[in-house]
Amino acid sequence: MHLNKEDTQPQIGQYVKICKGRDRGFIAIIVSIVDESQLLLADGKKRTFDRAKLKNLAHVELLATVSPEVKRSLAETGRVTNAKLRHAIATMQRAIRDE
Repeated sequence: MHLNKEDTQPQIGQYVKICKGRDRGFIAIIVSIVDESQLLLADGKKRTFDRAKLKNLAHVELLATVSPEVKRSLAETGRVTNAKLRHAIATMQRAIRDE
Protein backbone atom coordinates (compact mmCIF):
# COMPACT_ATOMS: atom_id res chain seq x y z
CA MET A 1 0.00 0.00 0.00
CA HIS A 2 2.95 2.36 0.51
CA LEU A 3 4.86 3.91 -2.38
CA ASN A 4 8.38 5.23 -2.64
CA LYS A 5 8.42 8.98 -3.20
CA GLU A 6 10.68 8.50 -6.23
CA ASP A 7 8.22 6.11 -7.92
CA THR A 8 5.21 8.36 -8.26
CA GLN A 9 3.90 11.87 -8.41
CA PRO A 10 1.19 12.93 -5.95
CA GLN A 11 -2.38 13.03 -7.25
CA ILE A 12 -5.44 14.98 -6.15
CA GLY A 13 -7.50 12.71 -3.90
CA GLN A 14 -4.55 10.52 -2.92
CA TYR A 15 -4.19 9.38 0.67
CA VAL A 16 -1.02 10.33 2.54
CA LYS A 17 0.38 9.47 5.93
CA ILE A 18 1.91 12.47 7.66
CA CYS A 19 5.46 11.68 8.82
CA LYS A 20 6.70 15.00 10.25
CA GLY A 21 5.16 17.60 12.53
CA ARG A 22 2.56 17.48 15.27
CA ASP A 23 0.13 15.58 13.00
CA ARG A 24 2.58 12.73 12.34
CA GLY A 25 0.88 9.36 12.05
CA PHE A 26 -2.41 10.82 10.80
CA ILE A 27 -3.89 10.09 7.40
CA ALA A 28 -5.02 12.97 5.18
CA ILE A 29 -6.04 13.47 1.56
CA ILE A 30 -4.37 15.68 -1.04
CA VAL A 31 -6.86 18.40 -2.02
CA SER A 32 -4.43 20.52 -4.05
CA ILE A 33 -0.90 20.36 -5.43
CA VAL A 34 0.76 23.76 -4.97
CA ASP A 35 4.03 22.92 -6.75
CA GLU A 36 6.39 19.96 -7.15
CA SER A 37 7.27 19.96 -3.44
CA GLN A 38 4.19 21.31 -1.61
CA LEU A 39 0.70 19.91 -1.12
CA LEU A 40 -2.50 21.05 0.55
CA LEU A 41 -3.89 18.33 2.83
CA ALA A 42 -7.25 18.02 4.56
CA ASP A 43 -8.93 15.43 6.76
CA GLY A 44 -12.38 16.97 7.26
CA LYS A 45 -11.95 17.26 11.04
CA LYS A 46 -8.92 19.13 12.32
CA ARG A 47 -7.98 20.29 8.84
CA THR A 48 -11.10 21.19 6.92
CA PHE A 49 -11.17 21.79 3.18
CA ASP A 50 -11.27 25.55 3.72
CA ARG A 51 -8.29 25.40 6.12
CA ALA A 52 -6.16 22.78 4.35
CA LYS A 53 -2.62 22.29 5.66
CA LEU A 54 0.32 23.24 3.45
CA LYS A 55 2.78 20.35 3.75
CA ASN A 56 6.14 19.60 2.16
CA LEU A 57 6.09 16.46 0.00
CA ALA A 58 9.20 15.21 1.83
CA HIS A 59 7.23 15.20 5.10
CA VAL A 60 4.49 12.82 3.96
CA GLU A 61 4.35 9.22 2.80
CA LEU A 62 2.22 8.74 -0.31
CA LEU A 63 -0.15 5.80 -0.03
CA ALA A 64 -1.05 3.79 -3.14
CA THR A 65 -4.78 4.55 -2.93
CA VAL A 66 -6.70 7.47 -4.41
CA SER A 67 -10.23 8.25 -3.19
CA PRO A 68 -12.43 8.24 -6.32
CA GLU A 69 -15.22 10.18 -4.57
CA VAL A 70 -12.91 12.98 -3.46
CA LYS A 71 -11.12 13.11 -6.82
CA ARG A 72 -14.45 13.25 -8.72
CA SER A 73 -15.88 15.94 -6.45
CA LEU A 74 -12.79 18.13 -6.78
CA ALA A 75 -12.72 17.67 -10.57
CA GLU A 76 -16.43 18.51 -10.98
CA THR A 77 -16.89 21.37 -8.51
CA GLY A 78 -13.42 22.33 -7.30
CA ARG A 79 -14.58 21.55 -3.74
CA VAL A 80 -15.19 18.57 -1.52
CA THR A 81 -17.32 18.38 1.61
CA ASN A 82 -15.66 17.74 4.94
CA ALA A 83 -18.10 14.87 5.51
CA LYS A 84 -16.87 13.21 2.32
CA LEU A 85 -13.26 13.64 3.47
CA ARG A 86 -14.05 12.15 6.89
CA HIS A 87 -15.89 9.21 5.31
CA ALA A 88 -13.05 8.50 2.85
CA ILE A 89 -10.43 8.58 5.62
CA ALA A 90 -12.52 6.36 7.91
CA THR A 91 -12.89 3.84 5.06
CA MET A 92 -9.12 3.87 4.48
CA GLN A 93 -8.37 3.45 8.19
CA ARG A 94 -10.69 0.42 8.33
CA ALA A 95 -8.90 -1.09 5.32
CA ILE A 96 -5.50 -0.56 6.94
CA ARG A 97 -6.71 -2.02 10.24
CA ASP A 98 -8.11 -5.11 8.46
CA GLU A 99 -4.81 -5.88 6.69
